[in-house]
Amino acid sequence: MSDRFETNARTVTLLTLVSRVTGLARDAALARLFGISAIMDAFWFAFMVPNLFRRLFGEGALSAAFLPEYTRLDRDDPAMARRLATLTIGGMALALGGVTIVGEILLWALSTRHEHGHDALRLMMVMLPYMPLVCLVAIMGAMLQVHGRFGPTAAAPIVLNLFLVGAAMGYALLRPDDTGGRGHVMIVSISVLLAGVAQVTWSLAALRRWKWWVGSWAQAREAMASMRRVLGQAWPMFIGLGVLQVNVFLDDLIASYPTTVGPTIFGIDFPLQEGALTAVNNAQRLYEFPLGVFGIAVATAIFPALARVNHDAARFADILRRGLRLVMFIGLPASAGLMLVREPLTAVIYQGAQFTAEDTRRVAFVLMGYAPAIWAYSMTHTLTRAFYARGDSMTPVKVAIGMVGLNLALNLSLIFTPLREAGLAWSTAICSIVQVLILLRLTRRYAAHVIDRCVLTSWARTAGATAVMAGAVWSVSLLLPAGPHGWGVTALHLLVLVGVGGAVVAGLARVMGMAELGWAMGRAA
Repeated sequence: MSDRFETNARTVTLLTLVSRVTGLARDAALARLFGISAIMDAFWFAFMVPNLFRRLFGEGALSAAFLPEYTRLDRDDPAMARRLATLTIGGMALALGGVTIVGEILLWALSTRHEHGHDALRLMMVMLPYMPLVCLVAIMGAMLQVHGRFGPTAAAPIVLNLFLVGAAMGYALLRPDDTGGRGHVMIVSISVLLAGVAQVTWSLAALRRWKWWVGSWAQAREAMASMRRVLGQAWPMFIGLGVLQVNVFLDDLIASYPTTVGPTIFGIDFPLQEGALTAVNNAQRLYEFPLGVFGIAVATAIFPALARVNHDAARFADILRRGLRLVMFIGLPASAGLMLVREPLTAVIYQGAQFTAEDTRRVAFVLMGYAPAIWAYSMTHTLTRAFYARGDSMTPVKVAIGMVGLNLALNLSLIFTPLREAGLAWSTAICSIVQVLILLRLTRRYAAHVIDRCVLTSWARTAGATAVMAGAVWSVSLLLPAGPHGWGVTALHLLVLVGVGGAVVAGLARVMGMAELGWAMGRAA
């Protein structure tokens, strides 16, 4: 298989684009039906737990450690690769199934004692079984990537989005008198579990042609040595990702505090109001669109390419340079553009029915904090996978640990300013930029000249094109009629601004002869 990862990146990008579009449709439906409300805070808080395990065990540490070992065995000993796959999937199903049972018991006990967060606990009980299902999907997705099949993994979230949209809209049509109520959000939560069953079924069907399983557990146990290597690589990643998820958990806990705990803390008014978690989540969805479609797509596709050449420093550095140039070329204009169109974008996606103009301003204000660091979020994913591909899982851990204290200090400082929940976004952006600068410096131990003259020139050209694009978009925005407008006019204004920005960046990149434009458009450099 070629180490030209751009082809796979385009496949992932296309399907991730469809996934993100359906995700925006999902979020738009939920926003219009529920608005920014306490019940939606409860839903997002409950959904956080299966997402946490997905990031740790599925798309995070275990899949990142599993992929290089499975790649090696599939190349050198396919029979042992099948044994490792059976052992990993079977062991994960048993372990996470047990965690789910214990979790359900604990949640039931807590729900009988705590009245204020009762809604969040009940919804968490419904969605917790989604956790082992989505983790299995992520591991099977890593196997499919090794076999050159990136499509099913990137497309799996589409299933979840369609189930959620169907449940939310269907209930609203059948029970309009209870739209936005507890019964409505419960049906939406049940659809999450049903989506997990469908995702597992799809992944198993996609893997059938490779006959990845073995007939007995005794045969699978022959891969125990490989499994120990996987776990040996995974445990530092667990720590590092666990540290990262501590940051995510603290952000969500702070934002959901008024809903899950109460309006005061230590006898004083808490600075955030109900709906803060929903506002933060809605803003995250908007900045995650370019991040997921392009930034994570590049990182996902580059990981197997880096893993295959991890003992060839020159080829490793060359692939990593291309990745860093590409994520900056896409991420920096996305950062500037999102800052400029934040309010019309929020209005077009969310505003209507229960989601008011004031809700739009609230979410756009949070989005302004996340947007400046889209390039950094994307680059962090690429750099982290570079360390993993070299078998170094401790360096990202150490950097992540250093970010916990900074993130918490910024969170607790900024929420008491006029930024309120937007302070959580600014904290995330600042920490991400600091993290990527540290990781860039530390890559020198594996490739002394990764940030060479070509990379710096590419970044400088990207920055120049972005500056011109920002000026053009801002100038055009001044010429457009002032609002407020209906949805159609706002959408047209947004389309004009995005079109101008994209045309300026693409035109300047073409004039400057930037290879990154060809990579992004699907032409070989």
